[in-house]
Amino acid sequence: MSFALTESRRRRLTLFAMCMATFMTSLDLTIVNVALPLMQRELHMSAAELEWVISAYSLSLAAIIPASGALGDRYGRKRVFMTGMVVFLIGVIACAVAWNAASLVVFRAVQGVGGAAMLALGLSIITETYPLEQRAGAIGAWAAIGGTGFGAGPVGGGILLTFFDWPSVFWINLPFAAVGIVCTVVAVRESRNPQARRLDVPGMLLSALGLVCLTLGFVESSDHAWGSALVALPLAAGAVLLFAFFWWERRAPHAMLPPALLRARSFASASGIYMLCYGGMSGALFWVTLYFQNVADWSVLRTGLSWLFMNIPFLAMAQFGGRLDSRFRASTVATWGTLVAAVGVFLLSLAGTTPFVVSAVGYALYGGGFGTFVPAVTHVAMRDVPAGVSGAASGVLNASRQIGSSVCLAVLGTVGVNASVSAWQGKVSDLDGTQHAAALGQSHNVGGGGVHSVVQTLGAPFRKVAVDSFLHGYQLAVGIAAACTLVAAGLAWTGLRRRVERPQAAAEPAPAVQEKESPSSSAGAQRPDPRSSGGQLR
Repeated sequence: MSFALTESRRRRLTLFAMCMATFMTSLDLTIVNVALPLMQRELHMSAAELEWVISAYSLSLAAIIPASGALGDRYGRKRVFMTGMVVFLIGVIACAVAWNAASLVVFRAVQGVGGAAMLALGLSIITETYPLEQRAGAIGAWAAIGGTGFGAGPVGGGILLTFFDWPSVFWINLPFAAVGIVCTVVAVRESRNPQARRLDVPGMLLSALGLVCLTLGFVESSDHAWGSALVALPLAAGAVLLFAFFWWERRAPHAMLPPALLRARSFASASGIYMLCYGGMSGALFWVTLYFQNVADWSVLRTGLSWLFMNIPFLAMAQFGGRLDSRFRASTVATWGTLVAAVGVFLLSLAGTTPFVVSAVGYALYGGGFGTFVPAVTHVAMRDVPAGVSGAASGVLNASRQIGSSVCLAVLGTVGVNASVSAWQGKVSDLDGTQHAAALGQSHNVGGGGVHSVVQTLGAPFRKVAVDSFLHGYQLAVGIAAACTLVAAGLAWTGLRRRVERPQAAAEPAPAVQEKESPSSSAGAQRPDPRSSGGQLR
C-alpha cells in the first residue's frame, strides 16, 4: 500500500512537526528543574550556577525570538525553522554530555537559540498551511500540545530520574526532535514575506548583551559583595546597554521594538504582566524544587508527581479560559487569575512550616490561576497595537516572558541565597575559631539547600540550623515571587481595561450601553498577523 502525500496529510504532518517543536521547547522549560539537585551534586554546582542553567536557556529565547521571526520572513520560514530544530538537537546532545557547570550553561544557551527559531515560526507556518476555516482548530491543537509539554516536564523528569541519571532529561528530546525534523523535511512547504521588515541587528545585540550583563551581575551577587567588580561592572554595563537599546529603538529605521508598541496601553501592560508572572513562576519553582529534594528529602519521582497538583488545574483552566472570555471582560478574567495565582505562590512560600496539604492547595491555585490569566492576557494584548507593527508585537510579547524568567530568577535567586547565608552566619557566629571557620565554609551549601553536605562536614546537630537558615531565604524569595504576581494583578486591572470615551456632544442622549469586551472586540481589528515575524501566543 503506497503512501500518497495528499494535501490533507501534508497539513497534518506539518501540524505534527510544529507540535513536536513547541512540545520540546515547553518541556525543557520545566523538566530541567527536577534535575537541578542531581546536577548540583554530581557537577559540584553552586546555587548561582544552577540559576544559570535555567537563565541561559530563557535568555537565548528572549534575545533570539524577535530576530528569528524576521529572518524567517526574509529568508524562508521552513529554512529557519529547520535550522532551529537542528541547533536545538545539537544543544540537547551537548547538554547531555556536559562535563562541568560552565559547559552545561553554554550548551543550554545553544538549546535556547534553536528553541527561539522554532517558537517564533511555528505559528506562522501553521497559518500559511491551513485555510482560514480550519486554522483555529490547528492553532488550538498547537497551543494545547505546548501546554502539555510544560506540564509533562516535572512528572516525566521525575520518572526518568528514578531510573536514570540527570542527562536523561536531555536525551528524552531526541525522538521528538528526530520525528519533527523528518516531518518538516517531508511535509512543510517553504514560505516567505517579500515585504519582510529588515533585521534590527544593533537593537538585537544591545538588548541581548544588556540582559546578559544584568543577569550576570545579579547572579554573581550571590557569591560576591555588591560593590565588587564582578557584580557592579556587569550591572552598570547592563543598565548602559539597555539605555542605549531604548535610545536606538526610537531612532532606528526598522526598530525591533517600534515606539508605537510602547504607546499601546494594553500591549505594554500585557508585556509587564508576563514579565512579572513568568519571573515569579521561575523563581518560585526553582526554590520549591530545591526545598523538596534537598531539604525535605523527597525523591525526584515524588517531587515530579507533586507537580500534578499544579499541572492538572493549569491545563483544565487553559482549556476553559475561552468560555470565561466570552462571559466576562478580559481584564476581569486576567485580574482574578493573577490574584488566585498570587495566593497560590504565597501558600507555597509557607512550605517547611506547614503540612504538605497547604503546599498542594498552593500548587492547585497557582496552576489554576495561571491557566486562567494566560489566555485572557494573550487575548487582549494586541488590542491597541497598530496594524503595521503586529508582527514585531508578537515577538516582543513572547520575549517578555523569557526576560522575566531569566532576569527575575537571577534576582530571586540572589535574594534567597544572600538571606540564607546571612541567617546561617548569624547562627554560627558564637562558635570557636576552627569550628566557626568550617561552618563559614559551608555557607554556599546552605544557600543552595545542600543540607546533606553540611551534616557530613559539621555533624548532625547542625542540620536544624542549616534547614532553618535555608528556609529563611526560601520564604523570602518565594514571598517576593508572590508579591510580583500580586503586582501583575494590579497591572491587569489598571492596564487591560478599555477606556470608555464620552461623546463630545449629542442632540439627544444616547442609550446607556454597558461596556463589555467580547472576544472579537477585545482582540480588535488589529489582531497580530502570525505570518509576519510571529511567535507563540498562549
